[in-house]
Amino acid sequence: MITIGIVEDDAVVRSSLARLTGEFPGFRCLATCATGEEALKLLPDLQPQVVLMDVHLPQMSGIECTRRLKKVLPETQVLMLTVYDDSDSIFRALKAGASGYLLKRSEPEEVLEAIKDVLKGGAPMSSQIARKVVQSFRESDPVADPAARLTEREAELLSYLTKGYANKEIADRMAITVPTVRTHLRNIYEKLHVRSRTEAAVKYMH
Repeated sequence: MITIGIVEDDAVVRSSLARLTGEFPGFRCLATCATGEEALKLLPDLQPQVVLMDVHLPQMSGIECTRRLKKVLPETQVLMLTVYDDSDSIFRALKAGASGYLLKRSEPEEVLEAIKDVLKGGAPMSSQIARKVVQSFRESDPVADPAARLTEREAELLSYLTKGYANKEIADRMAITVPTVRTHLRNIYEKLHVRSRTEAAVKYMH
């Protein structure tokens, strides 16, 4: 049973996601929250495995809520929800600890698949996000932070992503499986998180 928390200020979207994750076999919605403040009160005690987090919340942003939530629930995976591929906001959310993101117009099957995928080490990333990741790594100091170095395979994978290739196309070109592509993406995110704790990343974000 995969346990879910939902943080979304739009009542229609919130209700739709709660129904989807509450009725589908293998999923259980533990709580729905309309604000980041409410999420920080409810979710730490419930400890959901995955949180669907709206990027743009009314008071505290979804990005700030993610940052605070990950401090108390480090094992919980956070998937950002966004209306459009807002690469700046999504990238900041990834630096705050999110594991990927979903467009709100995603089909129900895509939402459920993304939830399962993120628990297996997957990480949704578009070509726009990949370009920002590349830029961020280029600005990092590999001597000061060796953990932020990309392997050759990770760098190759990112180069395909920045050109707009889908996961399946990347898998074909690199002769690997789609789950392996997702694992590489997750590793890249993890390295980004490491670097985001450095002074260089703080400077980059501001």
